[in-house]
Amino acid sequence: MSYELTIEPLGQTVEIEDGQTILDAALRAGIYLPHACCHGLCATCKVQVVDGEVEHGEVSDFALMDFEREEQKCLACCATAESDLVIEAEIEEDPDARNLPVEDYQCVVTRIEDLTPTIKGIWLRPKSGEGMEFQAGQYINLALPEDIGHRAFSIANAPSNSGEIELNVRIVQGGQGTTYLHEQLAVGDELTVSGPYGRFFVKKSAHVPVIFMAGGSGLSSPRSMILDLLEEGFDLPITLVYGQRNQEELYYHDEFLELEKQYENFTYVPALSDEPEDSSWQGFRGYVHDAAKEHFGNEFSGNKAYLCGPPRMIDSCISTLMQGRLFERDIYTEKFISAADAQQVRSPLFKSI
Repeated sequence: MSYELTIEPLGQTVEIEDGQTILDAALRAGIYLPHACCHGLCATCKVQVVDGEVEHGEVSDFALMDFEREEQKCLACCATAESDLVIEAEIEEDPDARNLPVEDYQCVVTRIEDLTPTIKGIWLRPKSGEGMEFQAGQYINLALPEDIGHRAFSIANAPSNSGEIELNVRIVQGGQGTTYLHEQLAVGDELTVSGPYGRFFVKKSAHVPVIFMAGGSGLSSPRSMILDLLEEGFDLPITLVYGQRNQEELYYHDEFLELEKQYENFTYVPALSDEPEDSSWQGFRGYVHDAAKEHFGNEFSGNKAYLCGPPRMIDSCISTLMQGRLFERDIYTEKFISAADAQQVRSPLFKSI
C-alpha cells in the first residue's frame, strides 16, 4: 500500500509507502527536509501536517510535546503515513545544493587498508557497475549484518571517482559497528549502502577562500571537498588544518604535502597534540584550533570554514573562529547524532546543515 505525500510550500507530490517515514520518502525523491539525528530526539525535522493522518512513531516527549501533537505537528524522521498527506516544512533553497535522490546500492568490498593503527580505509564498489553520484562532503548509511543496524560514514573520495566509495573508519572501543568493520569485514563481502545524505558541502557560489579544520577520521569529508575543489580549478586560497595525536595516526599526510607542492592556492597545516618531545616532528604541536590561530594570526574574516571531527574539537574551533571575527553565517559543521546523544545539549547558535 502507498499514499501520496504533498510537500508545501514546494507543491511537490511524491509516493510514500506504508511504513516509510516522511523524511525517507522526501529524500528518495530528491527533496531535502531539514533533519539531524534521525532518531526522534532533536526536533530538527519537525513539520506541520496540514491534511491527513500520521503515526508518530518512537519520538522523544521533549522533541515533540503533547500540545504540538494536538497542533498536528510531527517529526518527519519517525512519522509514517496512515492516509494521503499534505505537510508544510521550512525548506531553505541553497544554490549550491545538488539535491540528489537517495538510493540503495548493493556493493562489494574491493579493498581494505590500515591507514593508521585505529583507522581503516574501506573501498566499496556498486555491483550494478553504475557509481553513486554524490556531492563532496556527503555521507552514506551502511547496513551491517548480524543485526548490528545502520551506521553513517562520510565519503572520503572525490565525486569524480564515483565508481568506488571510500570510507575511513576509526574503531570505537566497545562500538559494535566499527568493531565488525575492523575485525570481521573482508574483501569480497557484500554490503548494502544507501545515499547520498547530508547538506555539508562547499558554498562555491560565495567564491571566497575556504578553511577546513578536521580531526581524526573527520578528515574524510574535507579530503573529498578539497580534491573536488582542486579538480574543478577553484582559484582562491584553500587551507586544511588537520589534527591527530601523533605521527602514527596522521594519515594522507604525504598526499596533502604533494598537493601543496602541486597547487599554489592549497596550504596544509598538520598539528599533533600528543607527539613525543624527542621525535623528529617539525610541525605544529598542539590542537587544531591553536594551529589555525597561529597560522592565520587570529584573523579569519573573509573566509568560510568547514569543521569536521570530535565534538570537543568542533566547539574549540568555533570559539577560536568567532574570536577571530568569523561568525555563524560563515561556519559550517555537521555532527552525527545517535540515540546515545539524547541528553547532550545542542548549541542554539549552530543548526545542522
